[in-house]
Amino acid sequence: MSIELKDSDVIWRNARLATMNPIIKHMDGKSHYGMLEQHDLIVRDEKILAVLPTGSIPTHQSEIIDVKQRLITPGLIDCHTHLVFGGNRASEWEQRLNGISYAEISAKGGGINATVNATRNSSSQQLEIAAQKRLNALIAEGVTTVEMKSGYGLDLENEEKQLNVVRALAQKNPIEISPTLLSAHAVPPEYKHDPDAYIDLVCDSILPTLWQKRLFESVDVFCETVGFNLSQAKRLFDAAKRLGIPVKGHVEQLSNLGGSELVAEYRGLSVDHIEYLDEKGIEAIGRSGTVAVLLPGAFYFLKETQRPPVALLRQYGVPMAISTDFNPGTSPFTSLRLIMNMACVQFGLTPEEAWMGVTTHAARALGRADSHGQLAAGYMADFIVWDAHNPVDILYELGRNPLDYRVYRGEITRHDHLNRVCDNE
Repeated sequence: MSIELKDSDVIWRNARLATMNPIIKHMDGKSHYGMLEQHDLIVRDEKILAVLPTGSIPTHQSEIIDVKQRLITPGLIDCHTHLVFGGNRASEWEQRLNGISYAEISAKGGGINATVNATRNSSSQQLEIAAQKRLNALIAEGVTTVEMKSGYGLDLENEEKQLNVVRALAQKNPIEISPTLLSAHAVPPEYKHDPDAYIDLVCDSILPTLWQKRLFESVDVFCETVGFNLSQAKRLFDAAKRLGIPVKGHVEQLSNLGGSELVAEYRGLSVDHIEYLDEKGIEAIGRSGTVAVLLPGAFYFLKETQRPPVALLRQYGVPMAISTDFNPGTSPFTSLRLIMNMACVQFGLTPEEAWMGVTTHAARALGRADSHGQLAAGYMADFIVWDAHNPVDILYELGRNPLDYRVYRGEITRHDHLNRVCDNE
């Protein structure tokens, strides 16, 4: 390979590269994380210029960083979060552990309505300060791309407020944020007896207005017995399709309504949760190229017993992503490494599947398959240098952070950045 280096290029030398590139095979025909030994990762500006055997090209005056056989992986991608909201629901969790039913809690104003009220009553500054602390935790563990949803405002003013906070976080942090409109998260109290009228509001006002302001890049819906039905979800997807907006769905979490098939019909980015997904739905998303996003944090926190159909997803070759699903009611975890561990222990994923789930497949779930989630020429220079030898080490020993360097768009970002953000609060 003929490459002419520039003095400004940076060479990350003597690395063990877990490229997550499925094309890279080993003697037994398996990918093994796309592992390459004794290779250099060459960065030019914001992107990876090349991945080459160490010493294979003259380095000239380029900067060299010798990582001494440390492990380098792509930056982690958290492809499903609800990071911006007001208040918390810790007291509700305590009540549930003390035997009070969710129905009782909800009847007293708890549940998602409590978060909606707290979000509506919070200022943009209050929402940003709270979300920044959660984002700091993700950044500190190696996340370089994160999705953030609206869905706790449930009217035009407050959905816009949430998404403006997401935009502010993107501007202030060394991380790429993918904003999602989830106005169809729940029926707000003022539309309790007329959910169809609320879907009209979302389709006719909230969605086109906030799309025109470029505040989001995809549309989500909670299609479930306690959310919106298939007909309502279809109306939302039709409105999104008219504007050329990609769709995704919270589907098959509590029952099988056929939401995954609907998402597949619109060639959606992802179907998320999917504990009750059946073979017919798997066939549909397999044909459409839709990613299955598994959310073991919610499964754990809600003490669920219905596991997603991992064996069938493998059989049909459906890419599986995993994510924190960080939210106040069902998955209050800002550790993607913990979620990777949960995916293996609770859902039976292999460690390599878990890694693909937070890199290559997570990138695909966000429409970034050609630019994120791998160590390969032309991809964004978002990667992590770990004080570890093997990828499995990162999800095996929790409680200790083995991150040595976090590189975002070619620039090393350190924890002092997080301290500066906190100081500015």
